[in-house]
Amino acid sequence: MEIRNLKPGQRAALHTKQGDFECVVLESPQSGIILIKLDSGYNIGIREEEILDIKIIKEEKEKRGSEEEIKIEKNLPNVALVSTGGTISSRLDYKTGAVKWLNPELFKICNIARIETPFMKASENMGPEDWEIISEKVAEMLNDNEIDGVIVTHGTDFLHYTASALAFSLGKIGKPVAITYSQRSSDRGSSDARLNLVCAARFAVSDIADVALIGHANSGDEYCYALPATKSRKMHSSRRDTFRAINAKPIAKIYPDRIELIDKYNPRDDKIKINAKSKFSEKAALVKFYPNQNPDILDYYINQGYKGIVVEASGLGHVITEGKNNWIPKLKKVIKSGFVVCAAPQTIYGELQPYVYSAGRELEKTGIIYLKDILPETALVKLSWVLANPALKKDIRESMLNNFAREFNPRISEDEFLN
Repeated sequence: MEIRNLKPGQRAALHTKQGDFECVVLESPQSGIILIKLDSGYNIGIREEEILDIKIIKEEKEKRGSEEEIKIEKNLPNVALVSTGGTISSRLDYKTGAVKWLNPELFKICNIARIETPFMKASENMGPEDWEIISEKVAEMLNDNEIDGVIVTHGTDFLHYTASALAFSLGKIGKPVAITYSQRSSDRGSSDARLNLVCAARFAVSDIADVALIGHANSGDEYCYALPATKSRKMHSSRRDTFRAINAKPIAKIYPDRIELIDKYNPRDDKIKINAKSKFSEKAALVKFYPNQNPDILDYYINQGYKGIVVEASGLGHVITEGKNNWIPKLKKVIKSGFVVCAAPQTIYGELQPYVYSAGRELEKTGIIYLKDILPETALVKLSWVLANPALKKDIRESMLNNFAREFNPRISEDEFLN
């Protein structure tokens, strides 16, 4: 069968250069890309030239429900939605793969006034170019006087990277931005999609003008947490309450009918207009330090044209400082040449304190930038953002140590450990 004869709604077996897939064909927003829904619930795109053979299994009937009868209520706030893929986009809709799963409960909270699908990707396939697209789209929506808040739906695995990218690129915002997910597809009884999306809508119409991750707070279905974008991380491969605030508190508990505040937040100010700094460099890397690691790994990145790396340092901020794999000479050499080296805590919890031990003090003299209690993933996104923006790149050390989006917590409390 020829590719041009594929139609949305067909169940097909695709033989491709990447492997074999049984799937439902969706309508693709991009020419040259065949968008499909896998049985796992994920939507993925495959380039036409990657497809070697196609076999139609059967025609699927589109699921229809009460969402078709929903009416726009003029007295409700207007929310815009950006759908990028992931399990939360998993109920069958053969035109977009991302709209018909909207739960009628949602429309008791707000009107979904606008829906954009810039692409459909699993989050592990996203990178700086995608962060730029999402940032620009969200900024445009926030600047729309008719929009009261924005929801972004996203795959879970690398959602915290995109959340950090939005927090840095958007800067000070006057309306809420909720980024939400689902660990289990919405056609499963144990799905977290319904509650997460309803709570995201509740956040999007609130007075909290922050970028926040919205998702299950525990294994039940009672409420979600709103988590700070730059201080949160996926901490479990499959649990519905996979995301946790690290070295920080949740912003709020969100129930379907109310919000209970937990920590400080930026208040809504609809007059604020966004001038997004949405560029991100692809020449930043994240490297985990491990025992006996050869510092020549830095030469690899330099030879590949990278401009800087974040090292996940051990303990209070250490790498090897003696013996055959002593990092100090190499660090002095590469940093003097203009290569940027930052350190983030491999422990995730706690902060780097290079002055406690002599090894840390010697490392600090090389010019390595110690990024306090920042999450390693957030540090990578921040370095990528700083390297891509000329005004920030003028003084990289100052920019990396500036607390742009509450990525640093100057007062970490005991109850923020394994909260």
